Amino acid sequence: MTVRTNALDGPVFGVDIQSGDIRGDAPSYALAVLDDGQIERDVVSFRKLCRLIKSEEPGLLATDNAYELAEDKDALVGFLRRLPSATTLVQVTGDERPEPLSRVATRHGVPYGKKPMQEAEAAARLAAANVGCEVSAFTNTTTVKVARGRSTGKGGWSQDRYTRRIHGSVKRMAKKVESKLSEANLDFEKDATEKYGGYSNAIFTVEATPDELPVSTHRSGDTRIEIEREQRDGISYEPLVKRRDRVIVGIDPGTTTAAAVVSLDGRVLDRFSSRTADTAAVIEWLIDRGRPLIVAADVTPMPETVEKFRRSFDATRWVPPSDIPVDEKVHRARDHEYENDHERDAMAAALYAYDDHEDQFDRIAEKTPRQFDREEVIAHVVAGGASVEAALRELSDDEEADSEESTHEVRELSEEEQRIKRLEEQVERLQSHTDELEAKLDERDETIEEYKQELSEARREERREARERREISQRNREINRLERERDEAVERAEELESKLDRLKELWKLDHSNVDWAGDRNLVSVKMVEQFTNRAIEAADEQFGLTSGDIIYFRDASGAGRSTAEMLADIEPRVVLREGGLSDVADEVLFEAGIPVGPAEDVSIQEIDELAVVDDSEIEAVIEDWERRAEEREREQKASMVDELISEHRADTKSSGS
Repeated sequence: MTVRTNALDGPVFGVDIQSGDIRGDAPSYALAVLDDGQIERDVVSFRKLCRLIKSEEPGLLATDNAYELAEDKDALVGFLRRLPSATTLVQVTGDERPEPLSRVATRHGVPYGKKPMQEAEAAARLAAANVGCEVSAFTNTTTVKVARGRSTGKGGWSQDRYTRRIHGSVKRMAKKVESKLSEANLDFEKDATEKYGGYSNAIFTVEATPDELPVSTHRSGDTRIEIEREQRDGISYEPLVKRRDRVIVGIDPGTTTAAAVVSLDGRVLDRFSSRTADTAAVIEWLIDRGRPLIVAADVTPMPETVEKFRRSFDATRWVPPSDIPVDEKVHRARDHEYENDHERDAMAAALYAYDDHEDQFDRIAEKTPRQFDREEVIAHVVAGGASVEAALRELSDDEEADSEESTHEVRELSEEEQRIKRLEEQVERLQSHTDELEAKLDERDETIEEYKQELSEARREERREARERREISQRNREINRLERERDEAVERAEELESKLDRLKELWKLDHSNVDWAGDRNLVSVKMVEQFTNRAIEAADEQFGLTSGDIIYFRDASGAGRSTAEMLADIEPRVVLREGGLSDVADEVLFEAGIPVGPAEDVSIQEIDELAVVDDSEIEAVIEDWERRAEEREREQKASMVDELISEHRADTKSSGS
């Protein structure tokens, strides 16, 4: 059954060692590129071959020996890992035990020559014709990993938000990948690691090859996608076209048609029965399971229906000497499963046919050399009636082709040719090294560009966060300032409200018409605890001191000049005092013309923190102070006159003598 119908999905590369060795220094390869029937030829280094494979992505990379491209198994696995997903490595000479390339080419009618370029071309043409085995180290299972594209860092004031953003990006990318895999109808399993804010990674195990996936390796910003195929335990060699083995078929016709397939080594491969299947359906079922060599029936002669099947496959007929009894069929099929008697009868017919030919198969196998296909020799002998030797001759290639081996003719080079070769190899190595350095530079430039982009993004993020911090700081300062102003305004308002209440009370007292006032004219008195600067300021702050006020000091002693001058600046109507004034204060107030009188001369009535007094009593205090002031002025004037007279007499007396 063919599993690869079109090998030419892209150009086919055929390669063969031109000079050197993969285990040594600087091997060169003959490269034949087959594309749309056209052949291009070149000699390249191993590095250049790898670069061409990466850039051109050939559908097939053909060689007569995979180990011409890798020094050992591990290196071959590494080489296969680096191949593009669309490229298949093909060993055209077979599996682990390859045939000579000359024999394979001759068998398939492909031109062959001993030169490396001719072998490379032959390999390309054979692979294009689906000849050879696919060399693989991986299964059809692929792992898709979605992970963080950058580190979450070591901390910082915004670290939680930064980490949450990265994990959120990984989770969103994982959902996109999951959606694409579902849309592509691919079977997969998901294993996600949940972290703060989302996923730290998500791993999808997909039953598909990388080229069948709707996603590819990718890295951008916070996320990256990695794709890796599942590796086999060893290197596998799968034919590009699966061979259809020779088989023995047993048929039981009737209302229910049954068939059984047995291999040439006696194994029951499959069985089938149906009441509705026609001949074409049964033939198709048999084709899918191999190439019938013998068609058997359980009765003799062979029924016509079974004969039709035999002729369809041009197979050898087998019938028993007589109809096989039921008990013998049951006994022969006892070690195998079947669903009904029809399948049992078909299986018994195939197994009895194998029993009849088993010794013949063994003899043919013993006489068949290792390089020949045993089943093909059996087919030639059983179907054609030829001897083993005749079958071998028919299957053999020409003796000359058989004796040829894939070796290269080496001739002695002249000194000049050797020098040219050394220089060419040196140029090739230098060119290869230059290409490698340029590739590294390109890689580094890309890495630097990525780092620049990440740095630019980080700086933009930092500037944005710094602006946010400055704005927050400014707003906090503004809020604190406004709160202070609000508190001060509230406090000031409370003070003013309290002061207003006191002033209202004073106004009421000044304009009182309460019953106890009678016909008296009451005026307010503003009380001050002590005759000091601090007490005067506190009273002024509490209820205000203005010109024309009546001020009452509960303790008038101890006032100095500055205190008296402060009170004189207020210009009160009268000052009432408890206790005596200092001479300095009395002198200042007298010179300022501010009346001062003892508090006991008036009847002060206190109401809470306020006080009132009869205005007539205040007038009396003022009048008393004015009389005392006149006397004091007269005494001062008399004293001045006496002093002047004394000074005049003293001056006269001194001048007469």
